Amino acid sequence: MSLTLELCLRLLAAGLAGGAIGYERELRAKGAGVRTHVLVALGSALFMVISQYGFRTASSFDAARIAAGVVTGIGFLGGGLIIKKNHISGLTTAAGLWVTGAIGLGMGGGMYVISLVCAVLVLICMEALNFYSIKLGDKEVVATLASKDESALAEVIDSFGKRMKNFSLSKQGDSFKATVELRVPKKEYNAGLLKSLSALPDVELESLE
Repeated sequence: MSLTLELCLRLLAAGLAGGAIGYERELRAKGAGVRTHVLVALGSALFMVISQYGFRTASSFDAARIAAGVVTGIGFLGGGLIIKKNHISGLTTAAGLWVTGAIGLGMGGGMYVISLVCAVLVLICMEALNFYSIKLGDKEVVATLASKDESALAEVIDSFGKRMKNFSLSKQGDSFKATVELRVPKKEYNAGLLKSLSALPDVELESLE
């Protein structure tokens, strides 16, 4: 096999692995989908190929320097996915992009088997373990409540007890509004939660995020 064909195969393998991970993210309606992951994997693979073969005529070079730069660059890309409107979200997708970059570097370095195994493990982590992550632990939600009766609104806020992390109150015209940060078990974060908040006496649920 010629060197050019081998390097093209590395790029193709990186793109396919990144596309598989991106497809799983897109099924979950995440911000970074197939195209983003494919581009990250292809770019990482090309950087690795360049670091290995692009400077062979130089008197001295370090192939690891470009790879290290890729790791740092993908970190900035992931940071943009995590921080949105002062809320932290998208940690899993950002981590997926980071490891996709590593898979791309591996494919670019010709380490097909270990890179493919890593891609499979990433898919297992994101897809198979998603079932358990939905039901384990707590989830933070932000509910916006409104009422013309301040005492009724205060009574509802008190009823949240230890589930409430923080809240803020404001008045708009003759209506009082409360933004409440709640911690609820993930298994309870469903239509039932929306229904129970919507049924609060003398209090209207405006939004639930």
